[in-house]
Amino acid sequence: MEKLRILIPKGRIFDNIALLFSSAGFPISLTDRTYRPTLKADWLDAKIMKPQNVGPLLELGRHDAGFTGLDWLEESGADVEKVMDLGFDRVRIVAAVPADFDIADLKGKNLTVATEYVNIAEKWLASQGYDYRILRTYGATEVFPPDDADMIIDNTSSGQTLKDNGLKIIATLLESSTCFVVSKSAFADPEKHGRIQELTMLFKAVLDGRDKVMLEMNIVESLFDELVDAIPCMRSPTVSPLYGEKGGFAVKIAVRKSEVPEIIPLLKKLGATDIVEYDLRKVIS
Repeated sequence: MEKLRILIPKGRIFDNIALLFSSAGFPISLTDRTYRPTLKADWLDAKIMKPQNVGPLLELGRHDAGFTGLDWLEESGADVEKVMDLGFDRVRIVAAVPADFDIADLKGKNLTVATEYVNIAEKWLASQGYDYRILRTYGATEVFPPDDADMIIDNTSSGQTLKDNGLKIIATLLESSTCFVVSKSAFADPEKHGRIQELTMLFKAVLDGRDKVMLEMNIVESLFDELVDAIPCMRSPTVSPLYGEKGGFAVKIAVRKSEVPEIIPLLKKLGATDIVEYDLRKVIS
């Protein structure tokens, strides 16, 4: 079978994607100054590429699958299949101006707008009725105002960098996170489509595992029904009789990590003993 050719972004996205592959069972090794990481699967072939280029290269059919932010998919307008939003590296694409600018005065100015997101900016500025000129940037967009730009359109996670540079956010244009995307041609190829589905299942299992924990406990028979009726779980609890102890059961439930602080006190209240919590590597529903 022909290898599945995958593009992995360089920069801040790489670490999360490398950990995802490793957790799925495909460790990645990447030596300095190389753009060809090694994946421990003979049917995968990977290349490092800037996230801005991933969508267009997939549309051209040069590669089969890849990872990039929704922001760069929107910016490029690439015609690809979005298979899965991984939720990594969440950012907002925002419009920001110097903190002392009166927003009401912006409509009366011929604005210079600095941005890496030229197409996203064009659409939004035109929809808002601004008179503007786009100044394309290549990083460090926040340094342009007030001397070299009146407004910026840029990505931010917390907004702190913008605030530190004397800027205020006036609008959110888009919310973005890392997506797993594939080319139309690979999606239509039965063998490659099958491999893509396998990866998607493993990625989802890893992400679900990160979100959940297993709780294991013992309960006497007289309190069993009340406990089982009250506890949440993915489907139904796993129950087995306790060895050598009449009328007792061991119960296992998979629950969201966020629910644990409420569930453990409830379990104690319902009479559970010997409660153990442990992490899950993968959860396949």
